[in-house]
Amino acid sequence: MTTQPISSGNAALSLDDTSVPMTILPTSADAIPDAFAAEKPDTEYIPPAARMSRAELDALPTELDMIGAGVLAGPANVIMQLAVPAVGYGVAESKVDSGNLFKHPVKRTRTTLSYLAVAAMGSPEDRKAYRKAVGKAHAKVRSTPDSPVKYNAFDPKLQLWVAACLYKGTEDVLRIYGGRTEVTDAEYQAGAVMGTTLQVPREMWPATRADFEEYWQTTVAELEIDETIRDLLLSIARAEFAGPVVSGLFGWWTEIMTLGFLPVEFRDKMGVRMAPWQKLIFNAHNAVVRAIITRAPRRLRAFPYNILLADVRWRIRTGRPLV
Repeated sequence: MTTQPISSGNAALSLDDTSVPMTILPTSADAIPDAFAAEKPDTEYIPPAARMSRAELDALPTELDMIGAGVLAGPANVIMQLAVPAVGYGVAESKVDSGNLFKHPVKRTRTTLSYLAVAAMGSPEDRKAYRKAVGKAHAKVRSTPDSPVKYNAFDPKLQLWVAACLYKGTEDVLRIYGGRTEVTDAEYQAGAVMGTTLQVPREMWPATRADFEEYWQTTVAELEIDETIRDLLLSIARAEFAGPVVSGLFGWWTEIMTLGFLPVEFRDKMGVRMAPWQKLIFNAHNAVVRAIITRAPRRLRAFPYNILLADVRWRIRTGRPLV
């Protein structure tokens, strides 16, 4: 089993396996297949050129070590996702109030973390059920004629970027809290489930970790964060979605955690810096957490993802909403 240094990167493959750079800026909503652009999109649809069926995608094996303490990196990961204009404006303009972080912070956080749990630890049945639930919400997220950029939540290219951010965050957590310096090729390939659990064909996942690094760097280099999205990202960093009391008491701490986990390229594009005292707190905090995590039993290491997966299965059995 080969190992590779933990780092970041990116480049993707077309569905015919031809290695080509796959930039996602700008995104054209006109390129979305009819099955995705319909009023009630087919959440089971996969482009005909894809070589794996939906059932095979749902059954992809995973070898990801999910460390629950990684939830501390959640705001930084959301910021990376939203830094792509088509994703950022999709969230900023979304009419799906039930999934709005600022209106329903607890519910939105549970939904996102549950998706990670299902993608990385769930069964094929779990993935199918969660995809259908997410699809109902995604169907309402699309640009209007007045939107600054075109977007559609079913765009596989945008979903690939979100999946790449989720995987990159997983690597960072393994490095910072798991004491890891390398990931195996099996672990990297397993990261594809972050996207294939939705509408990303397996062939779109960068073939190697080096391809991922090229894709990542190419996309990040092209990012332009305008004032509207910058204000949204900064409010997330300060936990303003949790309300004035929580933000007032703990916003300074969440800002330290968020900026610490955020790659410097994103901080530069947002025009923010970490002060020396913030770096000191971030590093000291992580050293303590790492010492605890590396000695904890597996079930405790995986908390809260294992509990969230159990909750999803309970909701499926009892017919309760998943998102």
